[in-house]
Amino acid sequence: MENEYRIALMRHGRAKRLVFGRAGGIAGTVYGTIVVMATVTAGYNGEQTDAWRLAVVVAVTVLVLWIAHVYSDALAESLERGRRLDRAEFSHIARRELSIPGAAVAPIAALVLGALGVIGERTAVWLALAFGVVTLGVEGARYAKIERLGGPGTLTVIALNLLLGLAVVALKALLAH
Repeated sequence: MENEYRIALMRHGRAKRLVFGRAGGIAGTVYGTIVVMATVTAGYNGEQTDAWRLAVVVAVTVLVLWIAHVYSDALAESLERGRRLDRAEFSHIARRELSIPGAAVAPIAALVLGALGVIGERTAVWLALAFGVVTLGVEGARYAKIERLGGPGTLTVIALNLLLGLAVVALKALLAH
């Protein structure tokens, strides 16, 4: 029974890291979330929503930017070290930056649910954006906790992250009407 509990905790921890990233990946999660929210906003026209197309556009956009990010980080580290990186070092960079595409998992899942007809397509778009806002709030709280900012600092960081997310949502709302 105790072993099953440990396995469940490990799975929960992996799922949590996939969606919200690890402590060192806060930047990637925030970056990925903003990319996802901006892509959803730009791809949604307010009338006819093709959730499949939007899910694919979000996935491809995030993957392309992740690849570019990994490549540019690898170039920078290679220059800093004065030599070409080996496969293990490059793989480490790619894994370290997985929080960027990880931030797209929940929003893409919402869009796929909309495409499958489980929820309405407009609802799927709003849910994808809501996942983004929640993620930004969680990442603000995680940052504040890591930095031990205390109550006012934590609220300030969360508010700034949420303001950024809500600005993207407001832009979406303005474009849709």
